[in-house]
Amino acid sequence: MRSFSENCSTSNTKKAISKQRRGPYRGRVEEPYKVNGKITAPMVRVVGDNVKVDVYPVDRAVSMAREMGLDLVEISPKADPPVCKIIDYSKFKYEQKKKQKEIKAKAQKTVIKEIRFGPNTDDHDFNFKLNHAKKFLTEGAKVKAYVHFVGRTIVFKDRGEILLLKFAQALEEEAKVEQLPKLEGKRMFLMLTPKLSKKN
Repeated sequence: MRSFSENCSTSNTKKAISKQRRGPYRGRVEEPYKVNGKITAPMVRVVGDNVKVDVYPVDRAVSMAREMGLDLVEISPKADPPVCKIIDYSKFKYEQKKKQKEIKAKAQKTVIKEIRFGPNTDDHDFNFKLNHAKKFLTEGAKVKAYVHFVGRTIVFKDRGEILLLKFAQALEEEAKVEQLPKLEGKRMFLMLTPKLSKKN
């Protein structure tokens, strides 16, 4: 039988191997900018509100920031010398996060509206759907128009393509074609994206 000390040694060895497999502990995520004492350049160009723009020794620049109750943040590390700004770093980070969220939100706001046609859509129905598409496009949404072929109507795919091209042409002032008519299974798609509003 193994002694108590041998069992402990085996247990410790297993823990050490397990730690190696997991890799080193990463801890907190690194800050994207060097701040105050973490700035390594000996001389820095200092900018900021109520600051005389000039090149200072980094220790002097950090002291200047602290005297103002603010932080020294390295904003252009590749410049020669690096450019540092005296700002409230926590407020700066908050504003950066807010901007990123706004950009993300705008990217996610792209709406796609679908408009369905049959290969034998009449003029009345066509114009009705055309008006809907104009409304969607002026609101900033993309329009995915498609012709759905049921059963043997797939033989009319040429008619479906002509219908979608006519639809795109009728909307040329409001939209640009992102994808030309394309047949996928029993549906032929056309993708339209709104044109940017013209500046006066």
